[in-house]
This record gives sequence, structure tokens and C-alpha cells, in this order.
Amino acid sequence: MEFVDTPLHIAAAAGHTDFVMEMMNLKPSFAKKLNQRGFSSLHLALHNGHKEMVLRLLEMEKDLVRVKGKEGYTPLHYVIKEGNIDLLAKFLEDCPKCIFDVTIQNQTAFHTAVENNRVDALHTLCRMLEKTDYCEDVVNWKDRDGNTAMHRAAANNHPQMLKLLLECKADKNVTNQAGLTALDITLAKVNNGESINILRVCSFPGVSTLGKLWQAIVNILTEESAELFQDMDSISSEDRNALLVMLGLLLTATYQAILSPPGEVLRGEGSDTPVWQVGAPTSTLIPRNLVGKSVLGPIEFLVFYVTICAVFIGAFFLTLGLLKPFPRDFRAALQCFPGIEN
Repeated sequence: MEFVDTPLHIAAAAGHTDFVMEMMNLKPSFAKKLNQRGFSSLHLALHNGHKEMVLRLLEMEKDLVRVKGKEGYTPLHYVIKEGNIDLLAKFLEDCPKCIFDVTIQNQTAFHTAVENNRVDALHTLCRMLEKTDYCEDVVNWKDRDGNTAMHRAAANNHPQMLKLLLECKADKNVTNQAGLTALDITLAKVNNGESINILRVCSFPGVSTLGKLWQAIVNILTEESAELFQDMDSISSEDRNALLVMLGLLLTATYQAILSPPGEVLRGEGSDTPVWQVGAPTSTLIPRNLVGKSVLGPIEFLVFYVTICAVFIGAFFLTLGLLKPFPRDFRAALQCFPGIEN
């Protein structure tokens, strides 16, 4: 099909807003058509600086932001390239899904911001996306060569962009098709001290995986605690009292176990003489540096204490949840407790 300039293209390029609005009413299909140069009406309005027309077009059809033009560039990519922060924020607010659109090079808006050295645009992208569920997927998206925005920022040796991307959940341990991480690329650059310092902070294999695992655990605990506290409101007084008694006994037992671990600790006098522990059938000489330490081995001691402490904390918060009257705001805080991040 041949690409031609429609009346809408001509009016958009010339800045005739009223005529453009009339054409949108009469022929809405013109809005997503491309001309010979691969531009839609919204592309042309942006290219020629007609901001009012851009906003009017956006009011009529928000998905115009997702129309791909030459080389797969959408209006979102264009405003990032030009550094138009106001329109960038407007596009993301009105059409959040436009962030998923990629160019023919499979590059996202993050790639475009980094490659054009638009720190302000990258900051806006991170600020508006960091609290979404899909932010991590988008910021770690790979282009045709397997490079993420982190790889591109490292190639440009841009410390500020590296820092922004890391704060936006970028994974610095991801490798491209050449098997290189962002740090590997940075090490090949000159005057790279600041970038290296940023990337080397906690830059160990598996850190990202552990972070994802921890986040998954936090999400599960938050959901389960929400259901648990909701169910507590329907418990009868008799069941509540019985549970409180059981939890009280559990708290007492675990607290005592924390103070006095199995086998207790090795005892001795406060002198410089050798310490002997008497037991059947023989006496054992205990080194001075072991006095006061648990008789359990390090691994057994750690497993015991972690388990007991987890049970104690769980019983403690369950007890608080069963108490009435119970401050509603405090209950909400307890419910969110598992999701608190450092």
C-alpha cells in the first residue's frame, strides 16, 4: 500500500489545529496513517512544535502515542529524543502501556533516553515507573544486540544514568550477546572511576536473583498476613481466649529456649587456671576461650536460634492481632510489617 500525505498530515504539519480536529471527527482512520516519510499526524505535530495540537489529539485518542513511525519510533520515543519532559510525563500518564513499545532495533524508551544522553528524560521515566509492577521488566529489556539500558549507559560512561537505572531496579549482572555485563563494558573505558564504583557496590553474581526471591517471599507474607488478620475479626470470644492461652504458652516456651539453649553453655570460674568440666565417666578439660559458649555446634546453634526466633516473633504478632480492643492503624502497620524494606 502506497504511503501518501492525507489532509490530516498536511494540516498537522502546518499547525491548523481546528482543521485537524475536524478531520479527526470525519476520518478517524487518518490519525494512524503514515506519510511517505513514515510520520503520523501526531509525529508531525511534535516535529513542528505544535504542542496545543498534540494535546488536543491526545484528548481524542490516547493510543496515538503508540503509533510506530519510521524505524519503529513512536511519539514517546520522539519526545524523549527531543527532551520534552512535559509531554513525556503526559504521554506516560495518559497511556501507560506506551512504555512497552520498542523500535525496530528492539529498543525501549530507556534505551532512547540513554543513547541521546537525556538524563532529565531518564529521571522522569524512572520516577513514573519505579512503583509499577512492570518497571523491572522494562528497564532490563534487551535490544537486538542483547544490550539493556545499563549496557548503553556503561558504553557512554555516564555515572548519573547508571545510578538512576540501578535505583529503578536495573540488573547490573545481566549479560549481552557478547557475554559482557555493564561493569565489563565500563572497565574498558577511560576516566571510568566513578562508574566503576557505582557498579561495584554489591556487584556479585546472584544478588539480583536473591533480591527477586526475597521480594517474592515478602509478597507472599504480605498477602497471607492480610488474610490472617481479616479472619481474626470473625473469631468467637471462646476461640480467641483459647488461642491466647496457647500463644501465651508458646511465647513462654520459646522465650525460655532463647535464654537457655539445649545443653546450655559451658561454665567456668573467672580465673586464669585451666577449667575442668566434671562428668561421668571422665573429666574434660575445657579451653578458657570456650567458657560461656553453647555446647551446640555453630550450625546446630544457628538453625535452633533462627527457628525459635521465627516462632517467637510469629506468636508475638498473632497475640497482638488477637487482642481487643486493637488500634486499627496499628493492625494495618502489623499487616504491612513483612513488606517493610531496608
